Amino acid sequence: MPKIIDAKVIVTCPGRNFVTLKIITEDGVYGLGDATLNGRELSVASYLQDHVIPCLIGRDAHRIEDIWQYLYKGAYWRRGPVTMSAIAAVDTALWDIKGKLAGLPVYQLLGGASRESVMVYGHANGTTIEDTVKVALEYQAQGYKAIRIQCGVPGMASTYGVSKDKYFYEPADADLPTENVWNTSKYLRVVPELFKAAREALGWDVHLLHDIHHRLTPIEAGRLGKDLEQYRPFWLEDATPAENQEAFKLIRQHTTTPLAVGEIFNSIHDCRELIENQLIDYIRATVVHAGGISHLRKIANLADLYQVRTGCHGATDLSPVCMAAALHFDLSVPNFGVQEYMRHTAETDAVFPHAYTFENGAMHPGEAPGLGVDIDEELAAKYEYNRAFLPVNRLEDGTMFNW
Repeated sequence: MPKIIDAKVIVTCPGRNFVTLKIITEDGVYGLGDATLNGRELSVASYLQDHVIPCLIGRDAHRIEDIWQYLYKGAYWRRGPVTMSAIAAVDTALWDIKGKLAGLPVYQLLGGASRESVMVYGHANGTTIEDTVKVALEYQAQGYKAIRIQCGVPGMASTYGVSKDKYFYEPADADLPTENVWNTSKYLRVVPELFKAAREALGWDVHLLHDIHHRLTPIEAGRLGKDLEQYRPFWLEDATPAENQEAFKLIRQHTTTPLAVGEIFNSIHDCRELIENQLIDYIRATVVHAGGISHLRKIANLADLYQVRTGCHGATDLSPVCMAAALHFDLSVPNFGVQEYMRHTAETDAVFPHAYTFENGAMHPGEAPGLGVDIDEELAAKYEYNRAFLPVNRLEDGTMFNW
């Protein structure tokens, strides 16, 4: 058996913070797992270092499912983003090791490819509708078949989800949380105009997506979905906070616009009712926040029974290790829908050299054994951790916004 003899946590900040777990076996084979939890990175690093790594030493690296169950059930305090991100890092690293020992890319161990490549969507955003459409046209020219469109809300100083840079976006932007101001009425007026302009400029052969970022009540989300039906959105993402899964029933009653949710989910229990009651069309859970490849496969298997497709989160707060793991997962599952793709900076790509590629609106994880991603530890050490928080929202009267 390939016995685990060491493991370590690597924290680096090549433009933004990443937490990486490296598990090493007695024969020198090692695997990497992403443990990044945006805005709470050191919580997961501590959980791994203080509570998980001591339990891994001496175990058989091949026993992925058994180790997953041990870490999940053995902790007693189950679930939660910190615990599940830590478990995900272990799980992903073990799949990386298994692939390297087998001499196969991870997707082959998951049953092989279900498609030739993975359709991805890029982010087009701008301060104005015109700016957003201009960027969307650039993405279309690069071969993207799916594009997320977001624009600033007139009268608002800033809008979460709209970056200053048209390609790179990092929402964790300050040493203490930035406070944004929000107005729902103004937002609901501008989004239909954005979709109208985008359809006129881009035509009907490109998928258009939009992220609400949990900022609407169910009835408001239903109204927006209904207003957008004529423009055939690919999906509306995170329409309302999903702690109350039944809230999506009200949205379903008022619109046929497809719904996606789940980037902040960390277990199958967060989405079980949404899937079983067919209240969503795409599940957005991702490898690092939902317990790793092993647990995400369980979510995908449940979703497949109800014709719900995957649409994994893929923002830049997920390292190239997680991006690779997502692509191996995407390539293998039968009910894949789309993969979010936000390109990393050159500094990040240098720290995490990888085999995955992008071409004509689609990606492929490559044929390297394991995940096909490495880490340059010497280079990573040059980028020290930099505390950064995600922003919070308040209404114009100062009320803390529940999103």
